[in-house]
Amino acid sequence: MGEINIEQIRSFRLHAHHLDKKYQRTDIVELVGACGMQNTPPGAWETALYNRVPDCSMSEMEHLLYEEKALLQAWSLRGAPVLFPVWESDVFLSALISEEGEPWIYTPGILLALDFLQMTFDELLDILKQVMPQLDGKVIISKSTLNQALAEWMLPLLPVEKRELWNKPSMYGRPDKQTIGGAVVSFMLRPCSFNGLVVFGERNGIYPTFTSYKSWTGHSLKVSEDASKKLVRKFLHCYGPTTVDMFVSWLGCSPKQGKRIWEAVSEEMEPVMAFGKKTFILSVDKERLFSPVSFQRELLLLGGHDPFLDQRDRAVLQSDKSLQKQIWTLVTNPGVVLYYGEIIGIWTSKKKGKGMEIKMTLWGKPHKKQKLHSLAEEYAAFRQQKLVSIEI
Repeated sequence: MGEINIEQIRSFRLHAHHLDKKYQRTDIVELVGACGMQNTPPGAWETALYNRVPDCSMSEMEHLLYEEKALLQAWSLRGAPVLFPVWESDVFLSALISEEGEPWIYTPGILLALDFLQMTFDELLDILKQVMPQLDGKVIISKSTLNQALAEWMLPLLPVEKRELWNKPSMYGRPDKQTIGGAVVSFMLRPCSFNGLVVFGERNGIYPTFTSYKSWTGHSLKVSEDASKKLVRKFLHCYGPTTVDMFVSWLGCSPKQGKRIWEAVSEEMEPVMAFGKKTFILSVDKERLFSPVSFQRELLLLGGHDPFLDQRDRAVLQSDKSLQKQIWTLVTNPGVVLYYGEIIGIWTSKKKGKGMEIKMTLWGKPHKKQKLHSLAEEYAAFRQQKLVSIEI
């Protein structure tokens, strides 16, 4: 068997991410569940879904999330807010629960607060879990309000000598707005999310809202024995050929936790050569991976945090490392211009009065400006705005 080339990888992943053609509204739950859709910055998931189902309006997306509740938003992969099908909650939540000796995802930064309090992570998490049921039937507006409310609920359960320290100003920034206790809760909301104790509710203007999993769905989190296996299969299907290190990076977990989860499906994967090294795919995906390359959609304007861009081997998307730094930044990523699975440029948008301005930067020879203009107009219309200017 020869080495897999970059065109085969791009074609395979475009298909796995449902970017190979336009899909229908009836496919939406399956599309969102392929590998979840990150929602930072807010609205990122809407752009991602729009690129897969262009005929689906924002109001229809909101109906699926807030009215039908076929979808759910909670802290998940890498500790980020992620949208996924409610019936796959265990795959995107409980599968991420750490076992003994494994640090929780997103929580290493809590050590400063633990040292200050002279308390252990497990002690505080146990107390937080005791008060989380008070969230049932409640909706709390804004993350900072949630942090402080839970910290106040925990206060009576803390050792008496720790309570004054708990209410000291935070050392993580905004000490006028956050206490040590609020900072501890902020980190520990991820483990609470993985345990099915807190989810995002319906957005209230510029603020997210929060409630309990039980309040949102009407039942407690149901956990299946093979949730972890399903999670690895999703990753291998969407990002294969790949490695365990890339899986660890995608999850944002410790190597120990990532390897444990990865090995749960070791009998279902097989090695293939890509970029001169051994990588892995699901055995059931081999035929599709080695099928003739097929690109049905030429150009796409992806949002900066589309799941397709979570590929850890970034050279598949853009080989120039200096350009990679423009695509994946330290703050908010720009959108990308995707040409047959390769990133050939970046784009940004901003509101201008009652319209939208879009600016694109292309690398190399410009590609079909009229087509790019049409894509920009269509995206602005999806956002219920008029495209007032476009600069390429």
